[in-house]
Amino acid sequence: MEIGTYPLEKTSIFQGADAQQVQKMLGVILPSIKTYARGETICRAGETVSSLGIVLAGGATIELCDNRSIIERLDPGEVFAEAYACLPGEPLMVSVTADAPTRVMFLGVSRMLSMGLEPEQAILTTNLLRIMARKNVTLSQRMMNISARTIRARLLSYLSQQAIRTGSSRFTIPFNRQELADYLGVERSALSAQMSKMKEEGLIDYRKNAFEVL
Repeated sequence: MEIGTYPLEKTSIFQGADAQQVQKMLGVILPSIKTYARGETICRAGETVSSLGIVLAGGATIELCDNRSIIERLDPGEVFAEAYACLPGEPLMVSVTADAPTRVMFLGVSRMLSMGLEPEQAILTTNLLRIMARKNVTLSQRMMNISARTIRARLLSYLSQQAIRTGSSRFTIPFNRQELADYLGVERSALSAQMSKMKEEGLIDYRKNAFEVL
C-alpha cells in the first residue's frame, strides 16, 4: 500500500508484512493522516501523545526545545514518538518540526498492541521493539559525540561513526553546516574553522555534506 510517496510495507514499523497484511492492519488500527507546512510543529515538547508517527512524504527534525539542539533527522518511512506513545501521560521532552511540506500517518499504539491479528500482531510488536532499540543506540551515539571536550574530538567521533555505519570512508551526512553544529552542540563558525583546519592537515576531505575520512 502506498500513501503519499512512500510504500508502507517498506517502513520500519510494517517491515516483514506484505501490502495485503498492511491493509488488513490499517483496517483495525484506523490511522489518521495529517499534512504540515515547512517549519510547522508536528509534536511539541510538553505535550503527551498516544500515537506514533510515520513520515510518508517530506521530512522532519527532532530537536530539544531549550536550545534547538538537533537529535535526529527523519526521512520518509521513518518513525517518531514511539517510546512516548507507549507511556501514556509522559510529556514529550523533544519537539518534531516539518523540514518541508510533510505528510504524517499517526498510529494509535494501544490499537496496535491489541489488534488480535496473527501473524500481523507479532510483526508489529517485533518491529516496535526493534525501532525502540535502534533509537536507543542512536541516542547513545550522540551522547558519545557531545561528551567529547573539543570540537575536533566531537566531529571526529561523529564522522568515525558514520564511516563505520556505512562501511566506507566516503559517505554523505544528513545535515548542513548549521544543523551539524546544532547536532554537535557547537557554534557554526567554530565548527567551520575546525573543519577547514582538519582538511588542511589531511585528516578529512569534504564538499558540502559529502565527507571522506582520511
